Order: sequence, then structure tokens, then C-alpha cells
Amino acid sequence: MKNKKTLVLGASSNPARYSYMAIRNLTEKGHSVVAIGLKEEEVLGVKIQTKQIPFTNINTVTLYLNPQRQKDYYNYVVSLSPKRVIFNPGTENPEFYQLLKLNNIKVEVACTLVLLSTNQF
Repeated sequence: MKNKKTLVLGASSNPARYSYMAIRNLTEKGHSVVAIGLKEEEVLGVKIQTKQIPFTNINTVTLYLNPQRQKDYYNYVVSLSPKRVIFNPGTENPEFYQLLKLNNIKVEVACTLVLLSTNQF
């Protein structure tokens, strides 16, 4: 399996949150994970940052932010030049889709947890 460095945007250390489950499942599957959330915390060895860090070699950004909160991250996500952005349930945002497509970034409306569990990530 190929390691796909993934940014979890909207990360939380709360085990009941889907972003937490995504970090857990991504690391279990051997993917490198970086994370940005509201609080500086750590999840299974992954430090959650609170600032827009200029990460390099990001393959995938998986979103756990509602469309309104995503606006603050439009330019940031584009600047990372990921191969794709996954819009998990509840994060669908046609405005952001257009911006990403204009920058040749693949838009995937899917669930990261399902993609991982079915080996489609």
C-alpha cells in the first residue's frame, strides 16, 4: 500500500468525533498524518496544530469542517497543492469544489472512514 500523507482539517482529540477516527484509521493503515484543529492536542502520536502550517508533500486533505468554517482555509488548502480533497458527510461545498478544480485538485465527495475500510483510499 502506498503511503498517502494526509492532512486532517478539523481534527479533534475526542474519540467520538469522526476526525479522531480518521486519524486513528489512517495511522493504522500506515499513512502519514498531520492535523489542524481548534486546540493543540495530540491524537495517537499526531500533534494537532492550530495554525495553517505550510506542510509539504500532502497527497490528501480530508475535511471535517462545515462549509462556513472552510472559507478561512480556501487559499491555504490550494497552497498545499494536494492531489485531492475529500469532503466528508456534512462538509459538501460547491463553492470550494470550483476553486479546487480551477487549481487542478481532485474533489472527492466521500467518507474517509468508508474509503479506508474498503481499501479505496
